Amino acid sequence: MKNFLISGLLLMLASASAYAGGYRVAAQGQRALAMGHAGVGVVNSAETAFFNPSGLVYLEDKFTVSAGITGVFSNVKWQNTSTGQFAETQQDPGTPFYFHAAYKVTEWMSLGLSVSTPFGSSVEWEQDWAGSHLVNDIELSAIFIQPLVSLKLSEHFSIGGGPIFVTGNVNFNRNANRTLTDEQGNRSNITIDDSGVTNTGWSASFMFTPVEELRIGFNYRSEILLNAEGGEATFANFPNSTLTPQSGTTAFDATLPLPAELTMGFAFQPNENWLFAFDYQRAFWDVYNSLDIDFADPNVPTSINPRNYKNASTYRFGAQYKATDNLMLRVGYYFDESPVQEGFFAPETPRNDGNGYTAGLSFQVSEKLAIDASFLYLRFKEVNASYDSYVENGQSVPFRGTYKSNALLPGIGVTYKL
Repeated sequence: MKNFLISGLLLMLASASAYAGGYRVAAQGQRALAMGHAGVGVVNSAETAFFNPSGLVYLEDKFTVSAGITGVFSNVKWQNTSTGQFAETQQDPGTPFYFHAAYKVTEWMSLGLSVSTPFGSSVEWEQDWAGSHLVNDIELSAIFIQPLVSLKLSEHFSIGGGPIFVTGNVNFNRNANRTLTDEQGNRSNITIDDSGVTNTGWSASFMFTPVEELRIGFNYRSEILLNAEGGEATFANFPNSTLTPQSGTTAFDATLPLPAELTMGFAFQPNENWLFAFDYQRAFWDVYNSLDIDFADPNVPTSINPRNYKNASTYRFGAQYKATDNLMLRVGYYFDESPVQEGFFAPETPRNDGNGYTAGLSFQVSEKLAIDASFLYLRFKEVNASYDSYVENGQSVPFRGTYKSNALLPGIGVTYKL
């Protein structure tokens, strides 16, 4: 029984990491999000700091700031048609944010700063639902902080990049198994909690402008390993038995990988009114084969939990139209592949391949200030899938069902320039 519960604990940690990356939050700029989150070849604000730092040197103003926040209203429904069981998530909205700034030092060099939350969300299922032995609720976030430099090597070519500092936290709760309770009938559950998980990475980019109407961009963001050291696992409502853990806490160490990402694309502006953009992004999720957990308790052995993720691609398309001198309109679309493979689809990561439909606008309030707005409707492909790695009493107990998922992401931001 103790070994089984520890295995469940490992599953929780692995799922937390998977949700952070498998459910990538594409909301690092309202102007880009309105264009399908395509931006590696676009230079229109300080948002360039995140999408392609090498483009900062092409911004015309001495100082530019872009900041904003997005509401994530997601819904996941699960049903087992064989048993008639049904459940639905009921979480509060997530609020990813961004702050980007650029300062032109000379015509050939710019400095920048990018702060954003590219990984982070929450899922809350009904308490003690059919899959509560896998997850009740999860909250996590990762904040990226990146100082940047952008250098123009010639009239047609620039480079840029800088170090990335990451800090994150996670809180995760699940029931111990499908039936275990304490003497009062309360379901035994386990909570994982850790904060201040940090590490560093880097990014490098270039931008090539062969003709005035066309920009070609490339951006690489490195793999980042989040090292959880001294995290806390809390066992609650366990019966007074030698066969189960005692209610209380134990510490753990783990390394959670965020995959490297490569993005390439272009922006084409045939005239003053129209701009078209395309991005291709590859996330190298094959680095996430398993998760090793080392517990402080010497009686609990180090364990390995397989995840078997695959590399995944995202295709982004966007268009921008200058309606008036003060109004810019945008639309976009993207297709996002899931890294989750067959047999590893868990309710902690309730997503499959997704289609994102976007729109938005910018209104120039004054010469220095603009209001940016975007809206994303994200619909995931309905899938009948299972998680096959759950084991209870020495027997494999797959958890299967049909998942329907979607999300609405309205966002608002400002762009200020001097």
